Amino acid sequence: MTKRRVVVTGIGAVTPLGNDISTTWENIKAGKSGIGPLTRLDQEKFPVHVAAEVKDFDIEKYIPRKDARKMDRFTQFALAASIMAVEDANLEITPELGLRTGVWIGSGIGGMETYEQQFMNFIEKGQRRVSPFFVPMMIPDMAAGQVSIHFGAKAINSCSVTACASGTNSIGDAFKVIERGDADVMITGGAEAPITNMAVAGFCSNTALSLNPDPQTASRPFDKNRDGFVIGEGAGIVILEEYEHARARNAKIYAEVVGYGATGDAFHITAPAPEGEGAARSMQQAIDDAGVAPEVVDYINAHGTSTYYNDLYETKAVKSVFGEHAYKLAMSSTKSMTGHLLGAAGGVEAIFSVLAIKEGIVPPTMNIETPDEECDLDYVPNEARQQDVNYVLSNSLGFGGHNATLLFKKI
Repeated sequence: MTKRRVVVTGIGAVTPLGNDISTTWENIKAGKSGIGPLTRLDQEKFPVHVAAEVKDFDIEKYIPRKDARKMDRFTQFALAASIMAVEDANLEITPELGLRTGVWIGSGIGGMETYEQQFMNFIEKGQRRVSPFFVPMMIPDMAAGQVSIHFGAKAINSCSVTACASGTNSIGDAFKVIERGDADVMITGGAEAPITNMAVAGFCSNTALSLNPDPQTASRPFDKNRDGFVIGEGAGIVILEEYEHARARNAKIYAEVVGYGATGDAFHITAPAPEGEGAARSMQQAIDDAGVAPEVVDYINAHGTSTYYNDLYETKAVKSVFGEHAYKLAMSSTKSMTGHLLGAAGGVEAIFSVLAIKEGIVPPTMNIETPDEECDLDYVPNEARQQDVNYVLSNSLGFGGHNATLLFKKI
């Protein structure tokens, strides 16, 4: 079977750095942080006092309030980012094209805020006060469902729930849908709104979150003094399109998707496999899928969570795949500025990856102050770098041993 080529023709995002991609990207290039004081919850209940919150988001810019009230926050993010991405692609989804347009949007935990609110209604007021929209607002696939309904996208409609790899798995799976000919256009990425009492409490209990009270320095991937990730929220959506379909309508093209890898650690529910062997296999799969040599990769957008084992084992995985070339390529973690958007991270970071190619700019890893002798690659410390970028790998690694990698190419 001949593989069809797949390109990125539209991007849209809601992030802690901005409610659109242009604001977000300008802040990324400037090394600005979207992390601030935890305001969505009562700080006194938690040892964590910082978060990467979306600020001043207004869903009514995109849909009527009566419709928005039937959606959890994560779905609102996904729909807003999808509307921006479709507009950016200058794509008109006609009834005819709708039959060849699919949606694949992932989320790690879905409507946690809705679940908590409705559970309290049940406890305090009884069953009759639980919303009839509770289940469809809560389930993780509803972001994809609402986007599909909004645009009349009637090809495959799916959702990957693979923890922090959800966005990347979704884009990779959507890429394969077009590649094999089952759709011509896919609206894909990830969305998450996990800054809720139970989600934050759970991450605090398993000691995953940074206890650093300074918003500007709390997220510090690959720095020796890192102490955990900063929880974030938002959505990142890309429009994938079959190459000839995009050319026929004279669409602008950000980059080509040429490789996808997905592996399982089969090791531990939260810890990565020793030496990062699962992540290494995922990267190698993406490279093999593209049919290129590892040495062509110029930049890796790392998972880079600012936790000890992730940063160490991802570094080791890169060394095992790339050998001496590992010391020649650039590798940075944009989570140093966005925080960790969990299931949305892969969607947002895929956008950063294609913009790095399009503009020839490698985003920095901020807050590297004390070098870690175990993490000794080029993490683009503290300042963005201008350079020609032809191939970018984007990694996402999730609880449960999920590893996912995308490979993008300049076109």
